[in-house]
Amino acid sequence: QVQVVESGGGLVQPGGSLRLSCAASGRTFNPNGMGWFRQAPGKERELVAAISWSGTTYYANSVKGRFTISRDNAKNTGYLQMNTLKSEDTAVYYCAARYGSSLFTSRYEYTYWGQGTQVTVSS
Repeated sequence: QVQVVESGGGLVQPGGSLRLSCAASGRTFNPNGMGWFRQAPGKERELVAAISWSGTTYYANSVKGRFTISRDNAKNTGYLQMNTLKSEDTAVYYCAARYGSSLFTSRYEYTYWGQGTQVTVSS
C-alpha cells in the first residue's frame, strides 16, 4: 500500500559528501513523518535523523553539524545531506515513514521502511 524507496548511496572518500533521497507514497495519502536510520554489519539499526511534516528536526549526536535532513513536501521526497563523511558512517541507510504530524525519533514509531541504500566511506 505504501512504498518507500531510497537512492543516492555509493562510495565516497573520507571528508566527502553524499545526498540520499527518499520517496514515500501511499495510494491516497502520503506519509508525513520521516526518519533516516543506518545499520552496519553486526550492529543494531540506529536513528540518524528525523523530521516532522512541519520541519522540526532531530539528529544523533554522532552526525550533528555534518548531516542535514530535509524534505520537499511538494515532491513527496525526503533528503539526507551528508557532509564531512567519516569511515564510521559506513552502513546501509534506511528511510522510514509513518502517518502523523509529530516528530518521531524511535524506530518503533515508524510503520513503513525502504529496502536501504549502501553508503561506504573509504580511501
